[in-house]
Amino acid sequence: MPQPVERSIVNKLAYIGLGANVTSSHGPPLLTIKEAILRLAGDSLTTRKVSNFYQTPAFPPGSGPDFVNAALVVSTNMEPRALLTHLHEVEAGLGRERKVRWAARAIDIDLIAYEDLVLPDHDTFSTWQNLPLEAQKARAPDGLVLPHPRLQDRGFVLGPLCDIAPDWRHPVLGQTAQALFDALPEAERAALKPIPEA
Repeated sequence: MPQPVERSIVNKLAYIGLGANVTSSHGPPLLTIKEAILRLAGDSLTTRKVSNFYQTPAFPPGSGPDFVNAALVVSTNMEPRALLTHLHEVEAGLGRERKVRWAARAIDIDLIAYEDLVLPDHDTFSTWQNLPLEAQKARAPDGLVLPHPRLQDRGFVLGPLCDIAPDWRHPVLGQTAQALFDALPEAERAALKPIPEA
């Protein structure tokens, strides 16, 4: 009996968000993010584009110092869960400790999207996308949810993403990254401050 053919994962595009707002063993947030970008690359992952670096207010407001944020487009031979494991390994190598949700952190590397995949399914995605803010503070998904269920609400994700992939189209909402960013409140868009010559 023929075996099912698995979808090829050769050179798939993935979109990664990075943030940091406290000093790591490698240095201040900007240097830590640059080191993370270097450590992400390897035999199974190639960085295609790097966004500008931005200073952004901590989220939720008042939860810590301002962040430095950036985004990457990478091509990869890893399937999404293996890629997420790789991101977590790089975080751990730079001193990330997952103790308190949305706490200040030395490095945060998020898998924002992987091609046009919706994982694990549309219903689960919708559940996490529509979760009220208070519930978001207390709960985290047990597994990988793609695209990131709240990217459309976050200027610190969309702003850098627009630098590198403004035409990337959300596979559920059907809008481009640029359209999603433009739909944010003006104050949130203005809160992204480019870091000169980063």
